Amino acid sequence: MLVTFKSASSGDVLMFGDTARELIRILGKDPDDSKGIVTVEQLPEAIARLGAAIEEDRKRQAARDPDQDEIDKEEGRVGMNAPVSFSARAWPLLDMLELAHKDGVPVVWGV
Repeated sequence: MLVTFKSASSGDVLMFGDTARELIRILGKDPDDSKGIVTVEQLPEAIARLGAAIEEDRKRQAARDPDQDEIDKEEGRVGMNAPVSFSARAWPLLDMLELAHKDGVPVVWGV
């Protein structure tokens, strides 16, 4: 499943299913709904929630076991094979939400 987040203030943000569902849940919306909207009035809370989740993920990454880097190298999970963090996947949506808030327009998906 591919979810396309849209806003008049920026280009589209595309996310694959599980990541999109997790982001929608963090925004305070039902991840089982195929369509949704973050209204202009809801944008500040959505921005705060997503920003907090990104910061939490970054702290978790910073606190991870230093030996994990060596394990990743041994198992070939480096460079293009390295896993993409939640924060790296989420920041384009956060950027979209912030631009939408600045411009006073909603963010929608599934439409």
